[in-house]
Amino acid sequence: MLVSVLALRRYPESNTVDLARGWAADLATHVQESEGRVYNQLIGGDTKPINLAFTLQPGHGRTAMAPLAGRLLPIPDPPPALLLPSSHPVGVLDVAAYWRQVRPQRLVVTGMAGAGKTVFALALILALLKDRTEGDPVPIRIPVALWDTTGTPFETFVMRRLMAAYGFGRAQAAALVQQGLVLPVLDGLDEMDPTLPDGTPAPDAPRARAAMEQLDSHRLHGNPGPVVLTCRTAHLDALAARSALRDAAQVTIAPVPPADAAAYLTARATDPARWRPLTDHVIAHPTGALARLLSTPWRLCLTATVYHEGGNPGDLTDCSTEQVLDGHLLARFIPAATRLHPHPCAYGPEQVHRWLNHLTGARTDLVLHDLWPLAGRTRVRVIDIALTACAVLLAAIVSYVALPSGLGEVALVTVAVAVSAALSKRRELTVSRIRIPEAGGFRPALEAARLAGLTSGLKVAWWAGFSTAIVVLPSGAGLPITLLAALLLGFVTGLPFGLGKGLAVGLETGLGGPPAKEARPWQLLRDDLLLRLAIGLMVPLVAVTAALLLLGLTLTGPPLTCEQTAAGLAIVLVPPMTFALVFTLVRAPMRRYLIFLLCSRGRLPFRLVVFLDWACEAGLLRYAGPAYQFRHRELQQWLTVHPSP
Repeated sequence: MLVSVLALRRYPESNTVDLARGWAADLATHVQESEGRVYNQLIGGDTKPINLAFTLQPGHGRTAMAPLAGRLLPIPDPPPALLLPSSHPVGVLDVAAYWRQVRPQRLVVTGMAGAGKTVFALALILALLKDRTEGDPVPIRIPVALWDTTGTPFETFVMRRLMAAYGFGRAQAAALVQQGLVLPVLDGLDEMDPTLPDGTPAPDAPRARAAMEQLDSHRLHGNPGPVVLTCRTAHLDALAARSALRDAAQVTIAPVPPADAAAYLTARATDPARWRPLTDHVIAHPTGALARLLSTPWRLCLTATVYHEGGNPGDLTDCSTEQVLDGHLLARFIPAATRLHPHPCAYGPEQVHRWLNHLTGARTDLVLHDLWPLAGRTRVRVIDIALTACAVLLAAIVSYVALPSGLGEVALVTVAVAVSAALSKRRELTVSRIRIPEAGGFRPALEAARLAGLTSGLKVAWWAGFSTAIVVLPSGAGLPITLLAALLLGFVTGLPFGLGKGLAVGLETGLGGPPAKEARPWQLLRDDLLLRLAIGLMVPLVAVTAALLLLGLTLTGPPLTCEQTAAGLAIVLVPPMTFALVFTLVRAPMRRYLIFLLCSRGRLPFRLVVFLDWACEAGLLRYAGPAYQFRHRELQQWLTVHPSP
């Protein structure tokens, strides 16, 4: 009752803007913390990252007004005397100042593989958050490959990201998006569709083209909606022939000049003399093959990591093609990362290589409970069905022991309740196949209780009541009486299911407050399990209350025998408890994740989350909200074709 009363409270409409700004401030704090950690991983933990340059390109169709060039980081004025002649011109706009001069605020960031597009997006996010004032939109990075463009509008896609990655309720996320307090930074348009075997973009990229069309029509308050999009240059050029993002400025990240590359490697080195043959070669041959190959931040970071503690960097002077250089560096990257970041479990480079190779069979984003097909779809499903059958059988045994009505009717009622609980479609949103309750925002408990009580609760109630009526009523009662009895018994035995579920969801989703913190991948599984446990405990609690009320009503009539009272209480209590047991066990993401781990023994560590977190610290993977990603697509592709170290 208290939850329902609190849920009825509505915030005044005039305060909605102030509330949304408060939520945006909380969101900015979480984004700054999480993306700052990813940014430090991508730049190799260096305090002086490469200051990438970018230039404005002729756009496809109608373009936005923007400055001609910019730099990733602010440039000191005057430049330091020791600055190498690379050409950091004074007065060039940094990334945040550049963005503020783009009109309308739509930016497409392009570059070759490893050019630093994600680093650009992260630097823009952190720069805007550093100088953010109240009312400014909060930039959030979203892997655009997660977007189901066929059935999800762009605004809904952004809302779901806020819900899945930062714990917002549906109403909160909708308020942030509708009031323009979120700036979507969409990373990896070129990752939406498969490429050709040689890595070139496919001529027909349906998902990417659909995304471009939706972004082109995206509006905010009647104007072109602000958005930042990253994509490889070749992929964008291939898309531009059929789909283009109008009213956007396109910038291309320039290659790293040889002097800057040499300065970066020298600054990262603990023994500069060991690096001199390589840096001297790059500076002496600024147009040579090696200088061109080492003109991307990704390869520079690989080189600095591989030769950080030993080896001869001068060996790279023999690499004349991309394939040779990438093979040379990537083959040594995992052993180097393992040495630089030892783990108490003593992960060996061969183990790490095999484990990561096994994970390349998943999609770009590694969502924990979506990894189960890697263990074999048939195998996991068979074990899943076996566990579900055991749960239903256990519930039937408990019901048979508790109820004196006989095995036949108990089995029917129990199976009906269990199957309904397992198979009923609850009104929930699916975000990367994580089930997020749709009820949220200002009145989550009331919404959850209403939806659950009138949909899934009545479904379960009908099956339970109908089965009970069939086995309890005399065979000659007739169909109308049987249906009426089923309806009445359904209300008695089934409504506690829906009400208990609704109250538990309301308590779990909160009453419109700010999100607790950024959602980490393993926390989503934990939260889902806690929600199911809360529902499992709440349902019997509500059922006990209903049973006590029913017992109180019967006291006004003829006295009941002890056997009748026990039978009545058991009939009212056992189905809710059966539902609680089955709901907690059946279709739970945590259960399927555990089955996946059991089926992956020998191919993945059982403490998979510990390994994945370590891989992020070691720079092999990176966090992407509620998922993990490989540090770079080149690493994932190389591991795919090299299953053995």
